[in-house]
Order: sequence, then C-alpha cells, then structure tokens
Amino acid sequence: MSAARMPSMYLPHGGGPSFFMSGPRKARYQATEDFLRGLHALLPARPAAILLVSAHWESEVPAFTGAQRPGLIYDYSGFPPETYQLRYDAPGSPALARRAAALLREAGHDARVDAQRGWDHGVFIPLKVMFPLADIPVVAMSLQAGLDPRAHCDFGQALRPLRDEGVLVIGAGMSYHNLWDFETHAPDSFAFHDWLDEALAGDLAQRRESLAQWRRAPGGLASHPREEHLLPLMVASGAGSDAGARRLWRGMVGPSCLGAWAFADG
Repeated sequence: MSAARMPSMYLPHGGGPSFFMSGPRKARYQATEDFLRGLHALLPARPAAILLVSAHWESEVPAFTGAQRPGLIYDYSGFPPETYQLRYDAPGSPALARRAAALLREAGHDARVDAQRGWDHGVFIPLKVMFPLADIPVVAMSLQAGLDPRAHCDFGQALRPLRDEGVLVIGAGMSYHNLWDFETHAPDSFAFHDWLDEALAGDLAQRRESLAQWRRAPGGLASHPREEHLLPLMVASGAGSDAGARRLWRGMVGPSCLGAWAFADG
C-alpha cells in the first residue's frame, strides 16, 4: 500500500525552550504551542518520517543528519537548568538522509550526510510538542551558507518526491524574528505577513520569484535582520505543489505576528 502524500509546511519553532517553561515566558508562546500541539489533526495520515529544515544549522552544502540515534544540541543559553535535561528520543533515519541527499545530487546540487550532527532546538523543541511520543523517524536538514532564497526553493523542489513516500517536509523557523528589537517592529510584522499571504498564493514558479524579493517586501527587513529563520519557508514552498499555500495559522507572540502555511495538492 502506498503512503499518503504529505504536504510540506512552514511552522514556527518557538522561542528557545519556552514551551517547556512556566510563567510569563511560556505564556508568551502559549498560542504557538497550542497550534503546534494540534497540528497532527491537519495531516492526511501519520507521517512515515519527518524531514525538518532547521533555521539553526548552516553548512557549505545542504546536509542531512545521518545518525540512527542523533543526540540533542542545547543551543540556547540563559534558561532554567531543567530545559537542558529535555529529551526527544525519536529515531533517526540514515536511509532517508541518503535518499534526500541523492535527490539533491540528481537535481544538480551538492549535498552530504552528516552522521555526527545532532538535533538543535529548532528541531527537537517543536517536534516534542507536535509528536510527543517520539515514534516517527526524523532527519534534519541544514541551510546552505549564503542563504540564497532561490537556491533553497530549488532544494525543496528536488525533495518533492519524498512527499509521495509519506515524508512530512517541515521548514521550521519563525516568520517574524527580530530579536534585537522585538516589539518596536510589531506593526511591520503584520505588514510582512500580509505580503507573505499574497506571495505564497501563487504557483511554484511564482512563489520562487516572489520569495526571492522578500527584502523588498513591506516589513521584510524589519521582520528579518538576518534571513536564516525565513529560509526554511523557501524549502517548504519548493517542496510543495503548484497549488497556492494554505495559511494554517496566524497568531501572535507578544505584539508581533507569526504565521504558518502548508503547501499541498488541491
């Protein structure tokens, strides 16, 4: 029996380990956590595996975690001690890592499998909320240094066949990520999300060209002084179909806007 065709998605990964804290920090991200916790209900079936593009891993060429049991990388600082004891013991999938790298090479892109790399918090934090049983194999994918938006759309397009194999492709980032001036640019975040809704409504080629111009978008640079948290969207869009994106969620962190979108057929 063939696996259900999965969508690709761009989702917020949250702020550090805030979902697993208490007090004001958790409250700030509660709406994001609630959305992620209910995400499984939006899928056509249980994924056979998950390929997650991390905003917190950059390498010279796209890389995929190839360990059978990747460790965790607690790449955040200044949080309570218990947040450095969090576990996410899902299996890796060396076979999926090799398959993904091969698809990129077949499309003319260099790629590699990294059997030593663990999962950073942009991987294990959202997955711990979405799939708490940790029983679905996971492979993390890096961004490519240089952060070229068109290239990342092309990487996603090369990975499209995985969706027919039951693999859920997730771009995990934050659609607003101005940590240096979080609240001042809150109005810009809404303007940028309105632009994203419009840009993502096009077909595959239209999305590629629109997303390549994100710096010119209203609120674009105010929302992303550096684009690493936006680039997973380009991979998710490329892995999607010609149908326009479906907005899954629009919410807020403090006064600032966040969003999530799915790219599926029909």
